[in-house]
Amino acid sequence: MTASTNGFWRNAERNAESGNSSTTRLTVDDITVVDHSLLKRAVGAMALGNAMEWFDFGVYSYIAVTLGKVFFPSSSASAQLIATFGTFAAAFLVRPVGGMVFGPLGDRIGRQRVLAMTMIMMACGTFAIGLIPDYATIGILAPVLLLVARLVQGFSTGGEYGGAATFIAEYSTDKRRGFMGSFLEFGTLIGYVLGAGTVALLTATLSERALLSWGWRVPFLIAGPLGLVGLYIRMKLEETPAFRREVEARETREAADKAQLQPTFRQILVQQWRPLLLCVGLVLIFNVTDYMALSYLPSYLSATLHFNETHGLFLVLIVMVLMMPMTLAAGRLSDTLGRKPVMLAGCIGLFVLSVPALFMIRTGEMLPVFGGLLILGTLLSCFTGAMPAALPALFPTSIRYGALAIGFNVSVSLFGGTTPLVTAWLVDTTGNLMMPAYYLMGASVIGMAAVAALRETARKPLPGSAPCVASPAEAHAVLRGHRVAEELDDEEDYAVAVRV
Repeated sequence: MTASTNGFWRNAERNAESGNSSTTRLTVDDITVVDHSLLKRAVGAMALGNAMEWFDFGVYSYIAVTLGKVFFPSSSASAQLIATFGTFAAAFLVRPVGGMVFGPLGDRIGRQRVLAMTMIMMACGTFAIGLIPDYATIGILAPVLLLVARLVQGFSTGGEYGGAATFIAEYSTDKRRGFMGSFLEFGTLIGYVLGAGTVALLTATLSERALLSWGWRVPFLIAGPLGLVGLYIRMKLEETPAFRREVEARETREAADKAQLQPTFRQILVQQWRPLLLCVGLVLIFNVTDYMALSYLPSYLSATLHFNETHGLFLVLIVMVLMMPMTLAAGRLSDTLGRKPVMLAGCIGLFVLSVPALFMIRTGEMLPVFGGLLILGTLLSCFTGAMPAALPALFPTSIRYGALAIGFNVSVSLFGGTTPLVTAWLVDTTGNLMMPAYYLMGASVIGMAAVAALRETARKPLPGSAPCVASPAEAHAVLRGHRVAEELDDEEDYAVAVRV
């Protein structure tokens, strides 16, 4: 407990240096006692909303081979796949723009309102894809409209993850932030599983002609009603305690000295350049692994290795189902051991096991392919469990949503979302089927460097926030621990003064 309160005061000092005035005398009123029912609702709403978002976004990658035939007619299967993933990657290029718009807006008007906006925008973009005529009907206009719909998806997703991770982090207690945050990625996996399951069911039950004619539209059209459900859930949420306190402090500062200019978002962001770089590095390893294992490899199996497409999708589906409990376990472990050990284990594992895993996948035999995918999925769980709590803890409350949205989406756009396109191009250009493994190994080296430079944040308050606890009794215990720490500090100061 003492470590938590000490962490709070170190954060307060950093905020003071960055122009964010903060009290340096902790009282029981400063400590946030989290309402358990509100916490469950917040976590459930973010996880469910994220599941809906990633069902919409994930379906595209699972049905990429079919979309290539519908929108990019070509004699080369590899050319179709590259063109389809090119449109997939284009959505990631606009994600930083969405982050720059929605992130600072979430820091200004509230997390809950912006997350409702992103939900409905994503649903509209995905629903529109299901209505686009194919290339045979309207020619070049078909891939152009597909690109526009993907850009709408990308723009809305730019404000989604940073906001959802911030929302859960600010509602969670300090002791269980890792476990609660892992439910965000649990929701992502549910969305992926529903997307993969829908596509697998369609490819297994429909003829190729029916799939190319109308079957591919079904998962996109489901997005409409799903979006309405998600919007309703998010509109019912209350704003986070940390943001409410930040708004009150902001109003107090403005009332106390209207003439004093408060630092702008850009000024504070510039002062946060180091955590911003760390965010980019952490998100790089997280998302390269994610998009390689869950988005690219199913298409790699079918288009490059000529593995049965339905079998490949079902194997990935099973791996993702197994990842759900592993993600929650990794989140809980990050609360006990720390975020750094869990993420470092994932990075080292990828460096050592990527080549063996891909050798297993390249055999084309059912059990070795499943084993290789499971190895990558297990290592990915180290990131899906720890990252949702580690990333929001990089930034102070006043710019948390905006800074995280920008850092996250810049990294995803440059490295994560381009992973399927770059890897497909490398395999096609070099003819080396081991390129996915080498790509993962390179990303793991960057990830190890980022994790090594990270400060441990497990069981500590978020920067700029007082401790968050589960009960009034725990709040008083934290306060007692803080007072003991203050007395020890006073004794040390007195001893130093005597020696001098």
